Amino acid sequence: MPLPADTRPAPVPLRVAFWYWLKLGFISFGGPAGQIALMHTELVERRRWISEQRFLHALNYCMLLPGPEATQLAIYIGWLMHKTRGGIVAGLLFFLPSLLILIVLSWIYMAYGTLPVVAGILYGIKPAVVAIVLAAAWRIGSRTLKNRTLLAIAVAAFLAIALAEVPFPLIVLAAAAIGMLGARLLPSHFQVGGQHPGSRASYGMALIDDDTPTPAHARFTWPRLARVAVGGLALGAGVWLLLAWRYGAQGALAQMGWFFTKAALMTFGGAYAVLPYVYQGGVEHYQWLSAPQMIDGLALGETTPGPLIMVVAFVGFVGAWSHAIFGPGSVLLAGVAGACVATFFTFLPSFMFILAGGPLVEATRDNVRMTAPLTAISAAVVGVIVSLALFFGQHVFVQDGRPDIAAIAISAAACVALFRFQAGTIKLLAACAVAGLVLSYRHG
Repeated sequence: MPLPADTRPAPVPLRVAFWYWLKLGFISFGGPAGQIALMHTELVERRRWISEQRFLHALNYCMLLPGPEATQLAIYIGWLMHKTRGGIVAGLLFFLPSLLILIVLSWIYMAYGTLPVVAGILYGIKPAVVAIVLAAAWRIGSRTLKNRTLLAIAVAAFLAIALAEVPFPLIVLAAAAIGMLGARLLPSHFQVGGQHPGSRASYGMALIDDDTPTPAHARFTWPRLARVAVGGLALGAGVWLLLAWRYGAQGALAQMGWFFTKAALMTFGGAYAVLPYVYQGGVEHYQWLSAPQMIDGLALGETTPGPLIMVVAFVGFVGAWSHAIFGPGSVLLAGVAGACVATFFTFLPSFMFILAGGPLVEATRDNVRMTAPLTAISAAVVGVIVSLALFFGQHVFVQDGRPDIAAIAISAAACVALFRFQAGTIKLLAACAVAGLVLSYRHG
């Protein structure tokens, strides 16, 4: 029975929050927008653990950070309610279910991926992924490209990465520099947008309400910032040094640790933004996996709950399995180790940003000189995502030098379903998987 609107909910024990975060980890389909909507419905509207304004406040500052914003929002709310341990519990449970599911799917893919039924399913899913990436570009672009200046940045980023093959980190740095300059010359063009699409209406008194004082552990102090930052850096460095000592600094696991740390710092605009960087490193530089495998990994990642950036677990799994880093008789163990290393180093920065820098970012979020570089980066990200769709299309729509009419038709139908009918991702992928099975059976 819901509480009356004028009654404040009782304090929530950590064990109760634990079961909620675990449930969310298993049902958080739909990408960041869907995950944020799930949290809003449950935490703001139904349970009233946090007020609408405090929720939006947290969301806006998570959107300023590199990394998966929905994961960071969960960490933030958990931290605000139950201190550091609450943030760690919320963050871990948000992505651990998807990690476990993706490890199982990766094992099936590597061990049985050549079976006709598996190949048929992937044949149908991969064209859908192209449509999903285009839809992501449209969704982020409609929110980000508010004027011609930001549109020009997006177009320049697309040309830079698609035609000039400029590395993704250089595009990010160039966009940040443009944003810094734009904050001085055209500040109105670089205002931060991101708001949750839900209502601003009050849903009744919340446990953490608009007028609830900021708890002591969430107030900014330099000593606390230093403690958490040093602790996080020491943890990351310690794990990396252990991998380097045990398997060599040039070994695959140590290389993955360093690479995915850099990737985590490039995820402005969500997982789709960092995928070109992961592709450049994982496919072209380190050759952990092939380009078709990268597309297959994204297809599998779309079918699991949790943040889409979890596709890095697939990259780590396939890279460690393919290179048999523990020997030919332990490829499954190697794959699991690779997936865990990629996940650890991808998500560690997000925990550090929230637990250490949250109060500092909150204090400066309305300063356009602080936010303009991030706004410019978000605009550049749109162009990068479009280039990613173009890259995937080249590999999916052309087979043996000839256009694959069936794949093009599946992708076109998926675009209509996404753009015209707002179809859900899981239903779309299921339908395309069935179409792929039927087509592969008829041609088999």
